[in-house]
This record gives sequence, structure tokens and C-alpha cells, in this order.
Amino acid sequence: MRIAQLAPLAESVPPKLYGGTERVVAWLVDELVDLGHDVTLFASGDSRTRGTLHPVWPHALRLGRKGADPSAACTLLLEAIARRASDFDVIHSHIDWLPLPLLSRLGVPFLTTVHGRLDLPGLHHVIRHFPNASFVSISQHQRRPLADANWSGTIQHGLPVNLLRPSYEEGSYLAFLGRLSAEKGPEDAIRIAHAAGRPLRIAAKIPRAETAYYKKQLQPHIDGENVRLVGEVDDAKKQPFLAGAAALLFPIDWPEPFGLVMIEAMACATPVIAYRSGSVPEVIDDGVTGFIVDSEEQAISAVNKLGRLDRRKVRARFEERFLASRMGRDYEGQYRKLIAAARASKAALQPSATREQDLGQNAT
Repeated sequence: MRIAQLAPLAESVPPKLYGGTERVVAWLVDELVDLGHDVTLFASGDSRTRGTLHPVWPHALRLGRKGADPSAACTLLLEAIARRASDFDVIHSHIDWLPLPLLSRLGVPFLTTVHGRLDLPGLHHVIRHFPNASFVSISQHQRRPLADANWSGTIQHGLPVNLLRPSYEEGSYLAFLGRLSAEKGPEDAIRIAHAAGRPLRIAAKIPRAETAYYKKQLQPHIDGENVRLVGEVDDAKKQPFLAGAAALLFPIDWPEPFGLVMIEAMACATPVIAYRSGSVPEVIDDGVTGFIVDSEEQAISAVNKLGRLDRRKVRARFEERFLASRMGRDYEGQYRKLIAAARASKAALQPSATREQDLGQNAT
């Protein structure tokens, strides 16, 4: 198949530092190439891929030139796919709603994976205008607010099998990895670690919009010893950070669509202690790859039960459920289904058009 992948432009593919969606797109393209498909990635010019890169903007917007207009960059992305649509058998978008009016008119089967939360105002109105657009969710929970969308499947994320190496030694600290915003639960992580008597290591970026929150709520507790901020980590630094942890704390307070960091921890054989929110029950096998809890008290108790878990089983369950090779095959199946449906629809219309042509000829 000739497949187009439309990536967000905020980060490169894969991202230099933070960026879950762009990381997943990178792995998906590589897997599809391994499956023998001709894949073109529409992304920022500093992206790297085993497919064919079609650069639509010189650099990723977040780390590129300050003041770049995201709307201008997205305009060029849409123009690029509009000009080249006939080159592809299927188009796969990872940029949510913006390209729907265009993709619906190009005459090429297309699929949208939604990577974010769907409980936002106005999305129902969008869905009603595109009843035939096919969507893939990344968890069953994610799709609940838009149950009436045309969901063609749920495909959980997957990692390359050898991307992160497991460590079967008992870790020496608790880890928090993610954005330093209230909904991600860093305050809870600090309290849980303190109450459990374990050091906490925080690997995270501080979003510009969250600077005041960080300075007021988090910075006073970061002493460099019991609670240490190690900053934003790339893939090379993420490996030892997660592998050296006794557990990853994931005390979220929002409807997490998937939670890539959970399976990154599992790949390192590190169990996860997570609040029962969003996709967590679909990702964590309670009592095997970690513990699902409903309160800080339960999380503290879970820290004290980490010795009951077998880190080898954590890694084994990751390999059973969350490999990029499985993700690639799942999407391959979705593409084939879309292409077959488009061909069937075209074939169903063809006899009618032929009959009308014959009737016109007979009339003359």
C-alpha cells in the first residue's frame, strides 16, 4: 500500500524531548515500512524516518524559530497533502479535526487517530458534520464523550521491542515522568513518596503556562535529595531513569487517553502505581504490571507491596500487549478495510452510472 502519514508540527518525528504523538507516529511509520509498505511522512523538516519524508515546515514549532505561526505551518501541511493525494491508497491523519473538510473531499480513503481528550465543548458539532469520517481511538475510555462518532476501532500504542532495556533489579527510588501540571498529579506523587519514605525523582518539562504553578506548589518541596528534579529527558536518558526506579507513580486527575509513559515503564520492567482514571484500567494489569489505586492512602500501601511483583512478568506482559509490531499490524488491517470499503462503494455506483449512460445513448 501507498500510505500517507500526517503528523503534528509542534515536535519533530520522533521528538527531540517531550512529545507522545510524534513518537508514536515515528514507530508506526517504521513498522509499516517493515511490513513492506510505501510510506510518506508529512512532518517538520527536522524529522527522521525510514519512510519518505515530505517536509512541510523547516523545523518543529516548539523548538524552532520563536514567533512562527502554527496556522501558517498547518496551511502548508494541508496544501501538501491536497497536491499529492492521488499518490496514495490511504491517508492517515494524526492532527485531529483540522484536515477533515479537506480529506473528506479528496476522494482517497482516510483515517484519523485522535490522540487527545474528547470531553471538550463543541466536538459533537464537528462529528455531526463528518458522519462518514473514520476514527480510531487509543483506548475505549477515550471515546466515551463522542460515542456517536464513526469509530472503526481502538488501537493501543506500542513500542519497538528493543527501544528500552529492562532491569530486573529492585529500584532505589520512585519516578514521576510527565508534564508538571496539576492534572498529571506531581503534588500527589511528592506526598505519596514522602509518606512511603522513598526518594522521588521527577523527569519533566515545565510548560510556560505552568510556571506559576510550579513555583508555588512544587518548587518548595524539591530539595535535591528526597525530591529531585532531573529535567526533561530524551530517549537515551529515559532508559536509565525508568529502569532504575522501584515504580513509576502515575497519580493523574484527568481522563488520560492512553498514557504512553506507563508502557515505557513496563518496557523497562518497572511497575506502575496509577490512579483509576481514563485509560489506566485498560493499560495496567492490576497485581501484575503494577497497582491501580483510588486514593493517596492506597498508593502509599501499594508502594509497600512492590516486593510482591515480579519485574520479569512486567516486561513479559509488555511484550505480549504493547509492541509496535502489533500496532503496525492493527493499523494495516484498518487501512485494508478502508480501501476495500471505498472500492465496494465505487463498484456499487458504477452500474447505475453505466445504465444512465446506456439510456442516454438509446434515447438518441
